Amino acid sequence: MRWWDMDGVLALEAELFPRDAWSEATYWGELAGARGPGRSRHYVVAETPDGRLVGYGGLGVAGGTGEVMTIGVTGDHQSHGLGGRVLAELLAAAEAFRCHEVLLEVRVDNAPAQRLYRRFGFTRVGLRRGYYQPGNHDALVMRRAPAHANGEGPAEDG
Repeated sequence: MRWWDMDGVLALEAELFPRDAWSEATYWGELAGARGPGRSRHYVVAETPDGRLVGYGGLGVAGGTGEVMTIGVTGDHQSHGLGGRVLAELLAAAEAFRCHEVLLEVRVDNAPAQRLYRRFGFTRVGLRRGYYQPGNHDALVMRRAPAHANGEGPAEDG
């Protein structure tokens, strides 16, 4: 993700997360950490062959732990494997950062995303009550165990 992707990312963010979309300032802050020798962020976009932005994702890293900060795919590209490709790119970046684990939060009512994360080896480790605002929605905290942080592909869904 680069500065020239910002308008498309913000439009997709508003489409996917209308009640709790990240602000432009938040994205600029995240992208500031994605460059230079002390970088701690990795952000990617997915585009159609004609250049239309249809997905994005971001990883933050601190102290050897990666965190999927955000991931989104436009409605007409969901359930076609694009979310998995974006997630795989973020996990490859976590490997490059030498993360020993990767965490994420997902709304408790987002079953499709939870299935995707389980396929990639994430397991539930906690619950954050009222995490998503507005609306006071709970979030599952999921973790990809160190055994999966070695460049493997998706785990079998169990």
